[in-house]
Amino acid sequence: MTINRERLAALAAEPHCHGGRYRNLEPVPRHGLGDFLRWQLAPGRRFPQGKRYTLLRPDGHLLAKPPQKPQLVWLGHSSFLFQHQGLNVLTDPVLSDRASPFQLIGPKRHTPPALTVADMPPIHLVLISHNHYDHLDEATVRQLHRRFGTHLRFCIPMGLRPWFEKRGIHNLVELGWWQSDRIADDQEVFCLPAQHFSGRTATDTNTTLWCSWLLEIDDFRLYFAGDTGYGGIFRHIGELFSPIDLALLPIGAYDPRWFMAPVHVAPEEAVRIHQDIGARQSVAMHWGTFVLTDEPMDEPPRRLRLALERQGLSESEFRVMQHGEVWSPT
Repeated sequence: MTINRERLAALAAEPHCHGGRYRNLEPVPRHGLGDFLRWQLAPGRRFPQGKRYTLLRPDGHLLAKPPQKPQLVWLGHSSFLFQHQGLNVLTDPVLSDRASPFQLIGPKRHTPPALTVADMPPIHLVLISHNHYDHLDEATVRQLHRRFGTHLRFCIPMGLRPWFEKRGIHNLVELGWWQSDRIADDQEVFCLPAQHFSGRTATDTNTTLWCSWLLEIDDFRLYFAGDTGYGGIFRHIGELFSPIDLALLPIGAYDPRWFMAPVHVAPEEAVRIHQDIGARQSVAMHWGTFVLTDEPMDEPPRRLRLALERQGLSESEFRVMQHGEVWSPT
């Protein structure tokens, strides 16, 4: 599968940081503290109830000796273990009880993670999409580094290097949008745009980049969307990288739309991304683990099924996995 390298280089050369802050490729509405309070304090607003889902427990011995074909395990939220050709990859690993800088407050995990770091096979690569607490979890990152050391590399978007180095982690692949790194002769990772934002405090908004990732192993392409709203960027990604064998796409944390639409897709938009990027199969993520927004916790898969039906697509083309399920794409 060929890639237009000249086009990629031209896109990568375009500036994405202005005045020390990163911007989305397309203009999107910005919601400040006033809008946040308007959402949180809306009359009659009720926070959705949490739900604990059935948790399957993967066989650690089988994960240590995976098949030659690609294999995927959903750990919950946006965290997956992907295995192929001897490479073990984690996406946005968050294994803590809360997606928060605090242990006692903040979004609580309702279904435990399917694996602990101690349960995992040797991890070679971690893909980090951005620095929000439900995607970059300090406790999990430290555990992974302690266990796997320099054998593990973290792929991070531009600007996150100081955060990792402050914690003694230097085995980093730091990239900007449209850049890539050849991690082995037959393995290449591409940092691609997403439509979102970054920030861990009240003062560091958009001082680090956010992204999606594409990992190519031999002729297999895995796409991890991270967090994103919908935009024309996905047609561009499809033009450059289609077909994509397996895409991990968010379907939750989308209500209320007036507040969330710029940065979080609804299930119907996730189906459009699936089509735009030319994905052969997709898997749903970013739902069913934390209560982050106003939609009922079990609504995203229902809306996804209806959206697929309206587009004449089968559920096997855009799969909803169970927590801890081990699955191989066809």
